[in-house]
Amino acid sequence: MTMAAQERTGRPVFGRRDPDARGYFGEYGGRFVPETLVAPMEALTEAYFAVRQDEAFIAEFEQLLRQFVGRPTPLYEARRLSEACGGATILLKREDLAHTGAHKINNALGQALLARRMGKSRIVAETGAGQHGVATATVCALLGMQCVVYMGVDDMARQALNVFRMRMLGAEVRGVDSGSRTLKDAINEAMRDWVATVQDTYYLLGSALGPHPYPVMVREFQSVIGEEARVQCLAAYGRLPDVALACVGGGSNAMGLFDAFVADRGVRLIGVEAGGEGIEGGRHAARFAGGTPGVLQGTRTFVLQDANGNIELTHSVSAGLDYAAVGPEHADLLQQGRAEYRYATDPEALAAFARLGRLEGILPALESAHAIAAVEQVAREVGTDGLVLVNLSGRGDKDVQSIQELLGDQA
Repeated sequence: MTMAAQERTGRPVFGRRDPDARGYFGEYGGRFVPETLVAPMEALTEAYFAVRQDEAFIAEFEQLLRQFVGRPTPLYEARRLSEACGGATILLKREDLAHTGAHKINNALGQALLARRMGKSRIVAETGAGQHGVATATVCALLGMQCVVYMGVDDMARQALNVFRMRMLGAEVRGVDSGSRTLKDAINEAMRDWVATVQDTYYLLGSALGPHPYPVMVREFQSVIGEEARVQCLAAYGRLPDVALACVGGGSNAMGLFDAFVADRGVRLIGVEAGGEGIEGGRHAARFAGGTPGVLQGTRTFVLQDANGNIELTHSVSAGLDYAAVGPEHADLLQQGRAEYRYATDPEALAAFARLGRLEGILPALESAHAIAAVEQVAREVGTDGLVLVNLSGRGDKDVQSIQELLGDQA
């Protein structure tokens, strides 16, 4: 199977833009793990690079993407939103319509198949907004594997619906009451579990971050997003978009979209981080706007840290963007000048959530609402003849209760 054929058919692409032998994309990436995880990480790397060349593995993955996940997801022209934003054509890649309601299922499925191939019977995972946890619980139910999901107790409170969904799917959800009680701390606990149970346990990381090979592996399992969108855009409009736009927490949905367009210099790649309460003096999770290079949870990337390297507390109205680091390939794309990164504040994201609902009848996840918040400015930049492709990474069912609590009668 040639890469050209994969690009034409909208299938996931493996083996494109690998990091170096140490797992670095330029200056970012690598593998910073305790000695007890060196051998398991090497085994994982060997197993992944083997299965991505295995036609039987790829065929099973693609079949389940079609028959279980429901791919391809549609490309939707948001006409009323386009008109409201100045006339550029805004296209939504509808990952919110994938099974479980977000892009997370693509990666969870791929890694769970890999775990089974490696002979593992137990999966541990972390989750912030809960969508990765739900996706992991879903694929573990599908494959008959034990599932434990770690989640910060603050995130459990604001994502109670997803906690219930995970438990209904048979997963054990363990609350984390240390540190900021959010995603960073859930990752810490999941990795501690993995260290202690590595013989039968696989750690299913949910985003394009962490130690090598996770960033490249997650990006490749998510590459189906951009590959489909590329084919769909060419079929419907006869050309590529002017901009590919996505929210960025750890960065898997954005890398999944960007991957198909990195070589196309005419397509601008724009990621939108969580501006929280504001960059100047407020709590936020905008790593590129307020961070510096450093190491967190296994990888060198941009991190929110103080002058002594201590990790700073983060904040976002969106649990899935509330994290102190970003995937290393994003840092490399920024350094190359290939991608640009902006941020949206909590009020801007909440306004975008309401706006998309009232204009298009679509309630986005609060993570995705950060991307929608940036659309108007980007649409005006490209002009009325422009095409703006937005990854609508998840649906907003999970966020309705917390938004109601935040806005009350103003919703």
